[in-house]
Amino acid sequence: MTDLIGQTFLVTGGNTGIGRATAADLARRGGRVYLACRSRDKGEAAVAALAGQTGSDRIGYLPLDLADLDSARRCAADFLARDEPLHGLINNAGVAGHRGLTRDGFELQFGVNHLGHFALTTALLDRLAASAPARVVTVSSDAHYQATGIDYDAVRRRTAHLAAMPEYAVSKLANVLFSQELARRADGRGITTYALHPGVVASDIWRRVPWPVRPIITRRMLTTEQGATTTLYCATSPEVARATGRFYLRCREAEPNPVATPELARELWEHSEAWTAR
Repeated sequence: MTDLIGQTFLVTGGNTGIGRATAADLARRGGRVYLACRSRDKGEAAVAALAGQTGSDRIGYLPLDLADLDSARRCAADFLARDEPLHGLINNAGVAGHRGLTRDGFELQFGVNHLGHFALTTALLDRLAASAPARVVTVSSDAHYQATGIDYDAVRRRTAHLAAMPEYAVSKLANVLFSQELARRADGRGITTYALHPGVVASDIWRRVPWPVRPIITRRMLTTEQGATTTLYCATSPEVARATGRFYLRCREAEPNPVATPELARELWEHSEAWTAR
């Protein structure tokens, strides 16, 4: 892992869990880091805590609600207005086990985990290219292996399943497909892309599990610092500097779900582009 002096990163969900551990490591190695998250109070508190923890004064906050496409666009515009380079975009934030719709009428897991990040990333692509070499790292999950495809009607309806796990699997497949198609579309622009499974991590994603059960199911899980390892590998390691559009597990390339074909990736991109157009 190299030092990151002179490099700038934006981490979604950087105020907690894997995102916070990722941001801490990037800052500790000299990178300028922006935490993009929904709550201003929690975001600014995380900035202050990380500054004390890492000794860095180069950590900032950006408001971002991934369940609101306008918020994703505003976050990108806020960053662009700072006239800074962007060397790494870490699409880390996500939801699991929640039912509902986003503000724009998409199934909650799909809307937050995929579509909000799609809007944010595409709005920042020119800045990433101007800062090249640059990387886009998207935190997916091995749950994507459970998805059999994408039902474009279902992602426009409220979450159907009680635990929302089939919907979560689809959203994580979308992460893999997005990374693959972005690699093809960004070819020649100095942007490389990566999707990954961080491992099963004892993070805030389990916060809605009742207290008597939560400590039991999280007891053998990875810490957030351990969970950030593959994210950091994809975001900074020279070993994968020439790789793009691939899926990683335990800091090694892995085969994604066989349904993650170029045809499906292209189809999802076209739908996502239409859905996020103003």
